[in-house]
Order: sequence, then structure tokens, then C-alpha cells
Amino acid sequence: MDIQTFLFEDDGFIPNNPTLPVLLYRQAVQEPISVERIFNQNLWLNSWTNGIFSYHHYHSTTHEVLGVKEGFATVKIGGKQGEELQVHAGDIIVLPAGTGHMNVDSSADFTVVGAYPNGMSYDVQRGIDGERPDVLVAIKNVPIPITDPLYGEGGPLTKYWKD
Repeated sequence: MDIQTFLFEDDGFIPNNPTLPVLLYRQAVQEPISVERIFNQNLWLNSWTNGIFSYHHYHSTTHEVLGVKEGFATVKIGGKQGEELQVHAGDIIVLPAGTGHMNVDSSADFTVVGAYPNGMSYDVQRGIDGERPDVLVAIKNVPIPITDPLYGEGGPLTKYWKD
């Protein structure tokens, strides 16, 4: 499996995560319709199915996994100075707390499943005045998951993300 990693610095608006890389698992799920079940089996819960907001945002209270269930999109990761990634059905993106993301463009059928380690509650932050310094403290306090959202215990996330 092809796993790409990306590490983004704080851009002054979107904090990103100073120590944990974004993980992109290319064509990781052969049957994308099953992605929510896989996440839930691996204790990534509080799942939902929809799209990705078309504005820069991040979560300061939890990490997030996004599994492309249908279609394709250009997703900008890492804030305004970040990187645009092309994602397709079967791709998985694991976003550490604080990492900016937005939908730049997508097919009409683009659908993702999102989930959070142990069903943690998420917030939606937009990199606006007044968010800091509270979000920086929150991001540092989000625990590293004990399971990979796709492979469970011992999966790639547990190798790339360490305290």
C-alpha cells in the first residue's frame, strides 16, 4: 500500500500539528462502501457521511479520519499555504488535530466518511481571531490513538505517530 506523509507548520491562521504528520493511504479500501464499518471496527467512531466543507477548517479536540466513499476531489490540506491533494474512492486521509483541510473542487458524487478515535467529540475551528491560545493547548492535549483507523492495532498510524 502507498502511504504518503505530510507535515505542515503553523501558518498563523491554521495551527496544523507540529509533530504528527497527515497520512494519506492511497487506494487502501477495495470496497469503499465498507469504509465506515472498517473505521468503527477499529474504534474510530462518532462517524458521519457527507462531504468536506469548502472553507479552511480544523479540529482542535480530536484527530479525524476521512475515507473517500464515492467520487473524487481536490482537497487542500495544511491551510492557505498547504498542499492540494487529489483523492479518489478508496483513499483514506488521517488528519492529526489542528490540521487544516477544505474541499477545493469535487465530483458531484463525492462522499466521505469521517470518524474519530474512540468517538471523541469534534469542534470546528476556522483560523479566525480569538481561537488562540486555547486551541494550541487543546491540540497538544489530544491523545495519540491506540489503533489505526484502517488496520487496527499495529497499523501504520501506530508507527508514524508516536509521543
